[in-house]
Amino acid sequence: MATMQKITVTVPTEWVASIRGLVSEGKADSVSGFVQHAIEVALDDVAGWGAMLAHALQETGGDMTPEERAWADRVLGVAEAEPGSAA
Repeated sequence: MATMQKITVTVPTEWVASIRGLVSEGKADSVSGFVQHAIEVALDDVAGWGAMLAHALQETGGDMTPEERAWADRVLGVAEAEPGSAA
């Protein structure tokens, strides 16, 4: 059984109104349940993308080499960060 913890989240007023509308229409059980589901979906989505990226990197030879990264930066017009600067 999952241990629950109450948190406070600030969201736009329109979102709250939309969620409450879904609850009143019977399309969601509760505001809390809707938010729990949304977070669960988002966590699964992030994990899925991470797994997909890891698989793609494995299939294509791993992380980019410094030469590949430099080429990509040139193509994309990304300037190199100064040594010691936060990227």
